[in-house]
Amino acid sequence: MPIFFILFLILSIHFRGNPIFTQPRPGLNSQIFQILKFKTMKDTLSAKGDLLPDSERITDLGRLVRKFSLDEIPQLLNVIKGDMSLVGPRPLLVEYLPLYSKEQIKRHDVRPGVTGWAQINGRNAISWEEKFQLDVYYVDHISIILDLKILFITFFNVIQGKGVSQQGHVSMGKFEGN
Repeated sequence: MPIFFILFLILSIHFRGNPIFTQPRPGLNSQIFQILKFKTMKDTLSAKGDLLPDSERITDLGRLVRKFSLDEIPQLLNVIKGDMSLVGPRPLLVEYLPLYSKEQIKRHDVRPGVTGWAQINGRNAISWEEKFQLDVYYVDHISIILDLKILFITFFNVIQGKGVSQQGHVSMGKFEGN
């Protein structure tokens, strides 16, 4: 909680307002919930009124917050609320739901997690295909031992800032289906 409140204050000043970013995401059984994250990007719009690309909106402080996964801390409130678990497939964008194969949609047979099997095995540095294979592996092999292993490895990956983004990108590229 102290880290949450300190970051809340720093990011409130940095972004001149609410430092919490909310977005609808599909959870267990594809039910939509609002994910909570700390902001890492400005809400800068183009002349047409569209958000600028992530690479133009992320701030230096935002990069640092992301590198150590501090932007994920508010998701502990999603866990307390019951929308998420500590471990499970990461909740992705709602717009991806119709793009999943029958195998990939299995990721929604369990509650999404703050961390997961795909996160400790490459996070955003792996392909979408690999990510979905790892998510489905987790769903098919869920156990307390696997969850503890994921939590243990997550701790060390976060300290090292491993796999935060794909090479040359600020965030994971968009999933466009199979």
